[in-house]
Amino acid sequence: MTTPEADNPTQAEAASGPQAAAPVSAPPLVATGKPEARGVEPTRPGMKWYVLRVASNKEDQVREALERKVKVENLQERVGRVLVPTAKEKRMKAGQVKIYEKKLYPGYVFVEMATEPDGSIPENVWFMIKETIGVGDFIGSANKPTSMRDHDVEMMLLAAAKKEDEEAALQGLEFAKGDRVKIKEGSFQNFEGHVDSIDETKGIVTVLLTIFGRSTPVDVEYWMLEKL
Repeated sequence: MTTPEADNPTQAEAASGPQAAAPVSAPPLVATGKPEARGVEPTRPGMKWYVLRVASNKEDQVREALERKVKVENLQERVGRVLVPTAKEKRMKAGQVKIYEKKLYPGYVFVEMATEPDGSIPENVWFMIKETIGVGDFIGSANKPTSMRDHDVEMMLLAAAKKEDEEAALQGLEFAKGDRVKIKEGSFQNFEGHVDSIDETKGIVTVLLTIFGRSTPVDVEYWMLEKL
């Protein structure tokens, strides 16, 4: 699947009919393995997954609103799960490592839905979705939403599955042992050396510098380095 347009349309920019959809592709998905093999619920019978474009930073708000509306309007037979896949990410802030939830596909919400035999969205479902603040339009072609491919659905479901023991990745820590680096700040500013080891938990990189003709290990915070 190819990368979609960068702009995320708001509700005012969406098309005006129950079959309208933008002829663009869904966001790229990355994961492996069958969902059911990993304890993840597969696609529900009679339903398929569709990609809904939403306003930036409104993904959770849209998801919560749709889930609430589906229950209130008793549309569970037409609309199943509404997902916003996230992943844990470590970031350095004020010298401390903090863990955040990063949205894997900003500007997109995944909706499990049963459409009409011709592929169109039932009118009551369409208006329930379109009247939600922050909603744009479904990804699709020929004025109908295009369902996701089975393989992409599997990857999305795995990415969306919450893992309590998931190890958070440290944002910006893109160094490997042996990389040649330059120190940008601190006591050893402008010194160059090679990465000897990395402590991903603390965000500390041990760099081998040549000082007075000897190889000396120096611990440096990862954000103070640049790769050469």
